[in-house]
Amino acid sequence: MSVKKIFDNTKYSKTEVSSLPSRSEIDEKYKWNLSDIYKSEDLWEKDFEWVKGNIDGYKNFKGELGNSSESLFECLKFDDEIGIKLERLYLYAMLSKDSDMSVTKYQAMDERIKNLYAQVSAANSFIRPEILTIPEEKLLKFLDTNNELKVYRHLIEDLLRTKVHTLSQEQERILALSSEATQACYNAFSMFTNADLKFSPVKDTEGRTIEISHGRYYAAMYSKNRKFRQQAYKSYYQPYKDFVNTFAALFNGNIKANIFHAKARNYRSAREAALDKNNIPLSVYDNLVENTNKNLRPLQRWAVLKKKLLKLDELHPFDTYVTLFSIEEKKYTFEEGKEIIYEALKPLGGDYFNSLKTAFDKRWIDVYETHSKRSGAYSSGTTFGVHPYVLLNWTDLLNDVFTLAHEMGHNMHSYYTGLSQPFPYANYTIFLAEVASTFNEALLLDHLIKKSVSKEEKLYLLEKYLNNITSTFYRQTMFAEFEMLVYDKSENGHALTHEDLCRMYRELYQKYWGPNMVIDEEENYTWARIPHFYYNFYVYQYATGFAASEALSEKVFADGDPAVNKYLNFLKAGSSDYSINILKAAGVDMSSPDPVIAVAQKMSQLLDELESTLNF
Repeated sequence: MSVKKIFDNTKYSKTEVSSLPSRSEIDEKYKWNLSDIYKSEDLWEKDFEWVKGNIDGYKNFKGELGNSSESLFECLKFDDEIGIKLERLYLYAMLSKDSDMSVTKYQAMDERIKNLYAQVSAANSFIRPEILTIPEEKLLKFLDTNNELKVYRHLIEDLLRTKVHTLSQEQERILALSSEATQACYNAFSMFTNADLKFSPVKDTEGRTIEISHGRYYAAMYSKNRKFRQQAYKSYYQPYKDFVNTFAALFNGNIKANIFHAKARNYRSAREAALDKNNIPLSVYDNLVENTNKNLRPLQRWAVLKKKLLKLDELHPFDTYVTLFSIEEKKYTFEEGKEIIYEALKPLGGDYFNSLKTAFDKRWIDVYETHSKRSGAYSSGTTFGVHPYVLLNWTDLLNDVFTLAHEMGHNMHSYYTGLSQPFPYANYTIFLAEVASTFNEALLLDHLIKKSVSKEEKLYLLEKYLNNITSTFYRQTMFAEFEMLVYDKSENGHALTHEDLCRMYRELYQKYWGPNMVIDEEENYTWARIPHFYYNFYVYQYATGFAASEALSEKVFADGDPAVNKYLNFLKAGSSDYSINILKAAGVDMSSPDPVIAVAQKMSQLLDELESTLNF
């Protein structure tokens, strides 16, 4: 059991602006209705005390799980009862705190529930290791002969699947003790790059001297002022060049920590260990990299077109994000945004529409920015027995409409999962998490492009779609390939100097973008600044999720109701099967080249449409 994952669309950064309205000034219909979780805080306290008072109940099951199928079932059922209440308590505390972060009562509730989570995790930590001490033949007999226990079959079979990589209790204790030490390189990287690194000031587009930061760097890359982009780019990369030996040591230390854990658990590689958590075959990763490499032409064609549209002699990395087409920013009220979402997602049919309408009408969404409300946007994920919630900070921009579509993708995924699955499977893996959200964005973009009323608007939307594919699919696959290559070298005994890392990254960048990209020396150091390289083979899931959503959206457009039904079944599946099988049932095989090819074909189609609109 762990603190619940929320699907966050933005980085958290708390801002307080005195001119913002207070929460009491917002119409109730635009605030989430937390009484769906608890009618009163007294009821929250009652459940809190119930969980706290029942933690000792775990002691009744310790050492008894192998005695009978009834003992095993009663323990798992008891753990579920605790987990269901704990998740509900956590959801209420989190949403209350995020509604107004200045309220100390809600801060305290949030801390209390996190502490309670830790107590429960300590109390139930014996369950999985003890199940694995039961002989497999006996355990499977329990499942076959006890009807009540059968709901846990997939959970137990998955536990047995990883048994070969589960160590003795003493060895597991030592590995657990080592986790803090093996996180040291990431912690040092995070502190260094976020707190200690200083960037040189540059002149902005209006001639003012500004200090570059992470946020200002990303904003600068969209500026139409090329001199400003270049200066910001060079300023941002300089500290990574200056401290390259430190970054290389941290990078290598993190790789070695992951290799250590993989070897300790008898995996052949760190990559196999990372993917095995969700039973993802290595062939899925290999397929993504291999077939993306075979389909780089659309990305390289985009480079040629960018160079032409920007009227450049040379295209550089700091030119890749600049806005090519601008439109006068239209304003969208939340009500207008809802109507656009309804229209865009109409292909998903009546049941999905009614679920969306329920979410909008029954106040599952907290819409407007208010004083001390958490910034950004997220979907709360599945909480068994309660519908999911969405946090927004609506500012009437088109980007807010896309954020709404994205978060409602997560929301509907969580809603259908919670509605359809028993507690043990009422959630889904990170491998699947971004499919529904990017699926909704794809349908929204397609809808807006088709109904665009001006050439400028259409060009703007086509560029947005192309940039989505570039950054979420191609760039993340390039990162995944780099991660695979550096681990392979390290596991085969090669020392990874900063020269090696710079050379390997540069070669990949050139391969992906093609001969029309002139690579500045600064770009070689990108490996040193990407925090996701410390997340242990995480980034490939952005690319697979995007490819799966593109393939699924194309099937919905092409096949209609049969594809829609499969997609809805995907949303309902939760974690009742392995992620790769759930996607296969929806019609997408991530071990085949087809989803990757579908992304490349989509990008080619968008480029054709862009060139046609421009009369090229």
